[in-house]
Amino acid sequence: MAEAVSPKRLSPVLRWSFVALMVALTVVFAWLGVWQIERLAEKEALIAVVAERLNLPPAPLPPQAQWATLDLEKLNFSPMSLTGTFKNDQAVTVFTSLVDGKGPASGPGYWVVTPFVLQDGGTVFVNRGFVPENLQEAALNDPGAPQGLVTITGLLRPAEAAGWFIPEANTSSRIEWVRDPVRLAAMVDPALAPFAPFYIDQSAGAPGVLPQGGETVVEFPNNHLGYAYTWFGFAIITPIMLGFWLWRQRRVT
Repeated sequence: MAEAVSPKRLSPVLRWSFVALMVALTVVFAWLGVWQIERLAEKEALIAVVAERLNLPPAPLPPQAQWATLDLEKLNFSPMSLTGTFKNDQAVTVFTSLVDGKGPASGPGYWVVTPFVLQDGGTVFVNRGFVPENLQEAALNDPGAPQGLVTITGLLRPAEAAGWFIPEANTSSRIEWVRDPVRLAAMVDPALAPFAPFYIDQSAGAPGVLPQGGETVVEFPNNHLGYAYTWFGFAIITPIMLGFWLWRQRRVT
């Protein structure tokens, strides 16, 4: 019968290298926990600022000359008022799935995004609202779309980023997948340039009228407290494991 082989104590160099690694990991885990607490405070402050911003009266849209220098994150969800003309024959539909809509329509469907030529120059893409999936074609040929010079209100929104798996636009059906002014501009008459680097989510219209406006989702993922607990947990467990390992090493002959 083979004799059991007893584990050997590590050399001092390896032993202290492992100790240094575990101590370093403890420090890193604790730092990550503190960082997540700081991010939590920043996120809560942002949520409070946006909640206050949403209740402000609409401000005049910044003129085209200022667009290149705007801090869009500071203007995100800001109520705006703008005067101009919808180019309804240039409308684009952006696929979405509306959950818990404020109006009666929800589920798979499209945002109806229309170029809005400003009275003072430049063009802004305006998300007029949501229509169900089966009304996509009808939304592009809507006889009830606003005509002539109008003043509208809505929330300023930065461009949506197109991820790696976002397909190219379906130009024949005028379907896009993100509300990105750069991508949207490629589907409309280039004579409408310059285009704003942001878009406007139009305010809600009359109840039951499509497109269904006022459906801006104001949501900020806020998992920082859970992440902080995780990192602090690692920071506590790591030295405990190290102490147990050192105790075992002392018992090894």
